[in-house]
Amino acid sequence: MKITDIKIEKFYIELTEPFKVAFAEITHSVSILIKIQTDEGIEGYGEAAPFAPVTGETTEGTIEILQLFRQGLIGKNPLEIEKLHAMMDHLAHGCGSAKCAVDIALHDIKGKVMGQPLYRVLGGYQNEVQNDVTIGISTPERMAEAASDYVKNQGYRILKIKAGIDPRDDLRALKQIREAVGDEIRLRVDANQGYDISRALFALEGMKALGIEAVEQCLPDWDLEGASCLKKKVSGIQLMLDESIHTTKDAARACRLEAADIFNIKLMKCGGLYRGGQIATLAENFGLTCMVGCMMETKIAITAGLSLVASRKAITEADCDSFLYYKDADNGMPGGFTRTGDMFRLSEDPGLGLDISF
Repeated sequence: MKITDIKIEKFYIELTEPFKVAFAEITHSVSILIKIQTDEGIEGYGEAAPFAPVTGETTEGTIEILQLFRQGLIGKNPLEIEKLHAMMDHLAHGCGSAKCAVDIALHDIKGKVMGQPLYRVLGGYQNEVQNDVTIGISTPERMAEAASDYVKNQGYRILKIKAGIDPRDDLRALKQIREAVGDEIRLRVDANQGYDISRALFALEGMKALGIEAVEQCLPDWDLEGASCLKKKVSGIQLMLDESIHTTKDAARACRLEAADIFNIKLMKCGGLYRGGQIATLAENFGLTCMVGCMMETKIAITAGLSLVASRKAITEADCDSFLYYKDADNGMPGGFTRTGDMFRLSEDPGLGLDISF
């Protein structure tokens, strides 16, 4: 089997309302979809969702990198995934979302060749995943209202709350959310690099009192030594790293420094399912667990991320919910998974199991 062509297309995503985090307010997103074609008529679909504050990539720059990769991919066997990653790494440093697009498409082809769904291709630990839902930064009252709706009307039992601008405001919002949803709902917080060590210590003590189970990326992405210091000073609450973990080397350094309890793997940061699986294995060997998160992605990358969660025992959490904030949650791509409340069941169709045509 040989790759004969790669098609590249922009895909505009409009949100139902602006979504605010510590470093940005997001009103829309642009993904880049690719289709890898083969001489046996099997096609694989992938997605890049560049986000400059995290991956350092832009839409146009990612398209240029994908055009570069296209030259190296034509004529190659799409099942030689490690070899093709080595080629991409040789051609471009970083560029995680561009590599992710190729990686997902290659795995989609592999699943179709094997006649197996992606979660089984990747390991097959289970076919159902409990997903959280994210609450953006707003007034404490609006955040508590959103939390109550997700729990009482939509069946979510795990809430992820954005924070990181002012720890006192964060604690006020978290207190109202806890009062609105009760003690049985699992709460975790994402500070998106918004704190320094002193503010993080203050916030973490208050969060422990509210029963917050985990806090994500308290400090700037580069400050793994600070993250290690926090972990040594804080007990009773798990600390997670997201923006600090792009590559397997980042993960290895964080493990050596004992800087986290959990890694948030994002396919757009690490370059796709192949590298994401390597990070999960590394974490497991050091006694850590993982979550798979997402950017503002279509159902291509969301389905891939959920499939990675379902495939591995060491990946215990899923934060693959961004499609819920779009005006068209399906993005015109039915399939991939079904949802009942916060439980997501992966399709048994081969590959991604999505109905896509472009």
